[in-house]
Amino acid sequence: MTTTTRSGVTLRALEWTDIDTLAELEVVLFADDAWTAPTWWAELAARPRRDYVAAVDESGALLGYAGLDLAGDVADIMTIATAPAAQGRGIGRVLLEELVRRATERGAEALLLEVRADNAPARALYDRSGFEVISTRRRYYQPGDVDALVMRRHLGRDHG
Repeated sequence: MTTTTRSGVTLRALEWTDIDTLAELEVVLFADDAWTAPTWWAELAARPRRDYVAAVDESGALLGYAGLDLAGDVADIMTIATAPAAQGRGIGRVLLEELVRRATERGAEALLLEVRADNAPARALYDRSGFEVISTRRRYYQPGDVDALVMRRHLGRDHG
């Protein structure tokens, strides 16, 4: 499936040929928490339970990516990221909306995610998108002793 959004960003499935770019981008974005190429191979091999989407520009350059674990009535956001040069353009919001759509379409009643407590831009996006903090994992991210916030959004007609 390929979809072009109002912002001119094209959404498509992550592909095996994206793995080297993903691994490089992970190091830039997440440093000590970066997923490696072997991790990405395993994640993409876990489809259809795992569902990953890429945001690309008109030249096909990777602007961002996001993924879900779709198991039962609760889906988990595994990752969501925007390339540094593309930040501030609403790509994270577009990717998050796509994950919500896909989780809802697959019958999930709730969507969970985990975010670093010190990641203010991501927290603001999730707050605006209807997520609420349901627990804190103290000193989860190492090194640095940064807390992880577990957030949830109810899905479906009553909570959409």
